[in-house]
Amino acid sequence: MSEAEVRDAITRVHQEEWARVIAGLTRRFGDLDIAEEAAAEAFAIAVERWPAEGAPPNPGAWLTTTANRKAIDRIRRENKRDDKYKEAQMLSGDDPPEPLGAIDDERLRLIFTCCHPALAMETRTALTLRMVGGLTVPEIARAFLVQESAMGQRITRAKAKIKAARIPYRVPSAEDLPGRVSGVLAVLFLVFNEGYLATGPDTDPVRHDLTAEAIRLTRLIRALLPEDGEVAGLLALMLLTEARRTARVSATGELVTLGDQDRGSWDSVLIAEGHQLVRERLATGVAPGRYQILAAINAVHTSARDVRDTDWSQVVALYDQLVRLDSSAIVVLNRAIAVAELDGPEVALAAVDRLEEKLAGYHAYHATRADLLRRVGRSQESRAAYGEAIELAGNTAETAFLIRRRDQLG
Repeated sequence: MSEAEVRDAITRVHQEEWARVIAGLTRRFGDLDIAEEAAAEAFAIAVERWPAEGAPPNPGAWLTTTANRKAIDRIRRENKRDDKYKEAQMLSGDDPPEPLGAIDDERLRLIFTCCHPALAMETRTALTLRMVGGLTVPEIARAFLVQESAMGQRITRAKAKIKAARIPYRVPSAEDLPGRVSGVLAVLFLVFNEGYLATGPDTDPVRHDLTAEAIRLTRLIRALLPEDGEVAGLLALMLLTEARRTARVSATGELVTLGDQDRGSWDSVLIAEGHQLVRERLATGVAPGRYQILAAINAVHTSARDVRDTDWSQVVALYDQLVRLDSSAIVVLNRAIAVAELDGPEVALAAVDRLEEKLAGYHAYHATRADLLRRVGRSQESRAAYGEAIELAGNTAETAFLIRRRDQLG
């Protein structure tokens, strides 16, 4: 086995085993810091040893055993967790299995466990993305549009609050699920987004492993909470977005915008399922939430056989509805993109320019502004805006697209 093959194996095992190892350590030692650090040490040892020695026959068991040893070593060094150390030395097979609660899937159970209502929504989302979603601090920071140092401090403070307040990280019961589901959906939405358009320059531009896992877990939540409209809305949104995955990056590794994608290559099965979910929610007559409206917008896009057939008036109307629920600058920016198709780029540009203070560090703001400036003939300003977007963008396919559009201006 070559070094590259071993590293690929480690990556696959990390994706498959991370949540399980963390969950087991958290249950055994009752400490998130120990769980996270012991698992990280085990994976670091694997990266160091496996390229030379080869991957073990059962990588998951090896990682679990190594992580448990590292956790015990740390407890022994600190000399202040005697009771938990004795518990860890007991044969796990002699203990009765811990009740699973309402959720059978280990990763989903851990996400619900981490999304504790005692923490602020943004804090629990960030902590869960780090602990369970497997996202790095830089990736989480980019998702929240904050500095990496600020996000690191937020996660550290969350762990400190858990310890200080003695927040119990127990397996949630069926009665707990409705109170935690909004946080869980936020986590899965951000995990999906990182897969849909990866923010790091050292990863694939589209990470199917993340989008597929987010969809899998959302399907499980749908089975648990079939009457929750936002669960259905998020699943529909993911399916309609995932349906376009193979058309989003060209053979040369460049991002392909929605208007230029080969719609014949879209996954018709996923689109049909997404449309059915949207129709079911509309039929209830209940006022839709954020994810349901985003799904409806995607349904309009995926209903058009050609970009020229897109019902932009309906898209703008849906964004108007969304703004009443979520008036964040990113939602207003996305609405402006639709307005440009309905009312012209000049109207949209005026709306985008008002967002500069809030979105100056967001690459999509500068990319949108660059395109609008190009369309109104302000080439020099457009070129400068493309430069800002290129500087801030991390996705390699998106960067390649932006560079080509900038260079076309001459």
